[in-house]
This record gives sequence, structure tokens and C-alpha cells, in this order.
Amino acid sequence: MRVTFLMPCYAWRPMGGFRVVYEYANRLASRGYDVTVVHPRRLQYPPPQNLTVLERLRRTPRRIRAFVSKPSVSWQRIDKRVSLQFVASSNERCIPDGDVLFATAWDTVRSVLECPPAKGKKCYLIQGYETWMGPKSLVDATWRANLRKVVVSRWLLEIGTALGCREVEYIPSAVDCEIFRVVRPIETRPRHVAMLFSTVAVKASADGVRALQIAKARFPDLQAVLFGTDRHQNWIPPWMTYMRDPPQDRIIRDVYNGSSVILSSSLMEGFPLPPAEGASCGCAIVTTDSGGVRDYVESGVTGLISPPADPEKLAENLCLVLGNDGLRMRLAKAGNSCVRNFNWESSTDKLDKFINKA
Repeated sequence: MRVTFLMPCYAWRPMGGFRVVYEYANRLASRGYDVTVVHPRRLQYPPPQNLTVLERLRRTPRRIRAFVSKPSVSWQRIDKRVSLQFVASSNERCIPDGDVLFATAWDTVRSVLECPPAKGKKCYLIQGYETWMGPKSLVDATWRANLRKVVVSRWLLEIGTALGCREVEYIPSAVDCEIFRVVRPIETRPRHVAMLFSTVAVKASADGVRALQIAKARFPDLQAVLFGTDRHQNWIPPWMTYMRDPPQDRIIRDVYNGSSVILSSSLMEGFPLPPAEGASCGCAIVTTDSGGVRDYVESGVTGLISPPADPEKLAENLCLVLGNDGLRMRLAKAGNSCVRNFNWESSTDKLDKFINKA
């Protein structure tokens, strides 16, 4: 069986959605699938952008690097049986023939729709409601397109139902609990908080930083460790440590296992991986209601949830956990137990059946 995943334009950064695609590629290849992941340097149908002249000039160096640099996916292990193809465009001529072809983001859907039947049955792996990346009308149109769809959370399934979508399958994302595991006892964790940091607006990292500042005023010994792929921002308070592009083993050992709480401030996410990974490593989850997080966080049971875009409420929950070690340990252990239900073997079994049905 030949399966192709069409990635967004130049998808090299270690983002959650890309990691999920590579994880499925690895696991399908290990089951005997002929898997290709196609990376276009440009999209045949790029999304509309209302950029100023200054913004266009600022993006020019990035576009040049995309065309002249040698791509790599060094931040995740790729099975040697997976074919990574780096092509000029998302045009059908750059996509191999196969049995099943997946769009993996809203701006890859049109390219998949226009492919001839020889490229495979057309499917769509939906990992978020990507209205933050493009106009809502265009994003909604991709959901209603004539594609067999997989969504990674029950929240996304609800969105699909509300949009009148047909043939939508729920297959949750997962955590590899053999890799993301507790190596430091939950009971002895210091008052440290871990948080993924991003300048992408939908991540609302400024809200997370504000919540941490409020908590710091109450708990002077509080330490925060932010990690991400973006450059350090000068508005991050100096008492917060920022790790840019740390290797996975350091995230597991020093960030997650070195913290008692994993904080998430996102406005919306399909299936946020860092809170689940943090819980798998023994952190208590304090998060905003970003949608997909509901798959594994029940407020007061496996974590604490506050409304999005409300750093004061987020800080209130954070202070509850930081000031009550019994509550923290109870939430951490319950969250750790819950995320173990989301494993890659089970999700790959479901994707395997979906592909064969398609």
C-alpha cells in the first residue's frame, strides 16, 4: 500500500502537527506501507496574504533560504524506509502515484483535490481549526471538500459536525510514554513551571508569561522554563529561562522532569502535545480551554482549565497548584495515568483501518 503525505510549505520546524505526520509515517512504514512525505518549497495555491511592503521585504530572506538551503528533519528520527521528498512545488507533477494521498494542512487541500486518481484516494488529516492561518471561509471550505477526513480530537469532530462534514473519523494524537516518562519522583519536584513559548498569536504566550508574573509575586521562589523554536524575545522577564530548540532528551530530563507544572496558554489547539507530554513526565497540567485539550484534561481531576485569553484566571489556577502540594501531586498522577490511554500503537491501528477502508 502506497501512502503519501503532502506537507505544508517547507515544514522543517519541530511543530506538533509535523511531528504527528512523521510519527505516523514511521509507524506505517514499520507495518509494511510504502510511505512518502512530500515537502514542497512553495505551494501551487498559496493562501491569500494582506502583507504590507515592509512585511514582504522582511519575509524575502526566508523565501530565499527556502529555495537555496539544504532541507533536513534533524529534530525527529525518521525511519529509513520512509521516503522524504523535497520538491519545487505542490503541483501534481511533484507528487508520486500512490493508493492514498493525505492533505496535512488547510493550504494543501486544493493541491490534493486537483490531483488525478493515480495519486491515490484523497484524504485529509485535520490537526486544528486553522482559521488563525487563513480566512475562515476558505478554511471551512476545506473541511467541506470531498475528502475522507481524520480529526485528532473530539473538539475537532464537533466542529466537523457543525460544518456539516461527512466521512469524518476521530483518531486522537498520542504520546510515546516510553520516551516521555517520569525519571524524577513527582513528590520531590521543585516549584518550577514549564511552558512552550511561541510568537505565533494563537499560542498566546504573552498570556502565559503574564500568568507566571502574577504567580511570581505570590511565590518568590517560583522558577519558569520556557522552550520553543523562536528567538528569545526581550520582553521575557530575566528570571525566566528560555531554551531555544533544546534536544528532546533535554526537554524530557531538564524541562518536564525538572518541573512540577506544565502551563499552556493557547487560544485554540487540535490536540496540544506539550501538556500531554508534560503530564506523561509527571507534571500537573494548568491550561486554558483551547479545545483539543479536553480529550485528556478534566478540570479538577486530571488538570485545571481556565478560559482562554484570561491570564488572571490562568494565574489563579496556577497559584492553586503551586500553593497546594497535595493537589499538585493528585492532578499530576491522574493526568499521567490519563495520557497513557493515548498511545501511538492504538492510533496507528485506527489509521491503518481508515487507510484500508479508503
